[in-house]
Amino acid sequence: MPIHLCSCCIHHCTTTPCQPARKALLPKSRALAAPKEDETYVQKVVIIGAGWGGLSTAHALSKSSSQLQITIVDAAPRVGGLVRDGFSTINNTLSTNAEAGQHGFWDNYYNIFSLLQNDLSSKISNMDEVLTGYAEQGQYSPNGLEAVWPVYRNSQPNLPTGLAQALYTKFVNLPPLDRATAAPLVLAFSEFDDSLEAWARYDNISFRDLCIKLGVSKRCYNEAFEPMILTGLFAPGAECSAAAALGMAYFFVLRSQNSFDVRWCRGNIGELIFDPWVELLKERGVRFETSTRVQGFEMDGGDSISKVMCSSTTKSDKQQEAELLSLEADTVVFGLGGASLAALVRNSPELAQYFEFRKFANLRGTGVLATRLYLDTVLDTEYSANACWGFDEGVGMTFFDITKLHGLDVAERTDGVGSIIEVDYYHAASLLVMSDEAIVEKVKKDLNTILGLQCINANVVDAAVVRLPQAVNWYSPGSYSNMPDAKSSSIVNAFFCGDLVRSRHGSWSQEKAYVSGIEAANLILSRREGSGIVPLPNDEPHVALGRSALTLVKTFVGRGDSNKAPSLVDFLW
Repeated sequence: MPIHLCSCCIHHCTTTPCQPARKALLPKSRALAAPKEDETYVQKVVIIGAGWGGLSTAHALSKSSSQLQITIVDAAPRVGGLVRDGFSTINNTLSTNAEAGQHGFWDNYYNIFSLLQNDLSSKISNMDEVLTGYAEQGQYSPNGLEAVWPVYRNSQPNLPTGLAQALYTKFVNLPPLDRATAAPLVLAFSEFDDSLEAWARYDNISFRDLCIKLGVSKRCYNEAFEPMILTGLFAPGAECSAAAALGMAYFFVLRSQNSFDVRWCRGNIGELIFDPWVELLKERGVRFETSTRVQGFEMDGGDSISKVMCSSTTKSDKQQEAELLSLEADTVVFGLGGASLAALVRNSPELAQYFEFRKFANLRGTGVLATRLYLDTVLDTEYSANACWGFDEGVGMTFFDITKLHGLDVAERTDGVGSIIEVDYYHAASLLVMSDEAIVEKVKKDLNTILGLQCINANVVDAAVVRLPQAVNWYSPGSYSNMPDAKSSSIVNAFFCGDLVRSRHGSWSQEKAYVSGIEAANLILSRREGSGIVPLPNDEPHVALGRSALTLVKTFVGRGDSNKAPSLVDFLW
């Protein structure tokens, strides 16, 4: 799985949360101009966070109504936050900036594909110029190549999901008998239908415990499932909700034979996707307040936010100047990751008075270490995108050949750089404390183990090291009850978007964040549920049949109510 950093974070995902604004530090102030008395009243929408969710909300709102004054607030200097380019190399010897992570677009990203092909067609002439084609992917351990994920759509004949992945995935070392021990997980996938009841059953147990109870062999778990969870949910299976793991795996891997086929961004996502998108939104009148942190809120005396108080930072003559910004709001949309939302509530008494918001303080993130090595040699990497396991206990790892994915012409370079290799680590708090030099040495050592002599003989020209503590949402056991719904139950004009929001669409990662933005816009505009959203395809016939049969059995056992019947979890625990 790729990195899907919490780009909507307004705190740069740091450990220093927002503090209440102090007037001594904020000598200037301004407010958005209100419409004149003879003008038609325009509803003011403030969106906090400029990631996939926040931009999606603004996109859907501005596309549907001109009677809205939309302002997006983000702490990062440029839209896209942490995931976009802007990180300089250690030695500052290269003119190009690094980006945190490499970004994949899976076969089920129907809504994002629609955005790129249709809504951004005036800015992006051809989606194929932005995204790569499909290609095989590798999986490595310190022992070498462990598995190859083919381009499943090219594998014939087309088979029922589950069977296709079992037969077409090329495991190099994992014995068939160990793989067969995963079969009982079919029962869990059949029962977990992404409903609220299913989340309630499976969220309080870890995915590792579920696998142990179902008899998955230790080797199968360690070599097949643990790497998937570490690079898909960014934490070990023992610390991830079984519900989240089942939902993520079904969306990315098991919804159809082609689900795991992935296309990668051909360059920095900030330049190729976010910049054209922002340009379109600005043409529609959306206003962006970047380098701006939310400091607090004003309530209208009831359960409604009337103003969002921010501090905006600008650089002038090598000095930073802070300015107080007061944004009037008829509607407020929170497009934040878990750690950022928790930090905001901790420092906002206006929000903390509500139990719904206090629950968000239980949400947390897990750390990501994103690195890029600029080598003096062109490496012959067999696969341009790879997942890895076994290099650090409890740490996920991926590496990408940026030179190949971005189609860079090494012959045209004059800086002595051959291959550019991106290596990212997840659940990486133990690595974030290392020095830049030690990190670069470790990354090079890991690549040497994987790629062998050609990499050992290569020298590092320069490197980029990006530390992102609490950067991605942590779906720990029991966390679902603390996650927000699309509409607040306590503040009447507050809404939520992002991949943390509880949704029945069934998507994950960037696609879920994008879809949640449309769902928030539908609620704001009082449109019907699902308006403007491309739904996921129905379950394949054998999956639907299995779920229907299980429901019938549970309905019989529950004397007419399937929810009263014991679940698989009840039998196992």
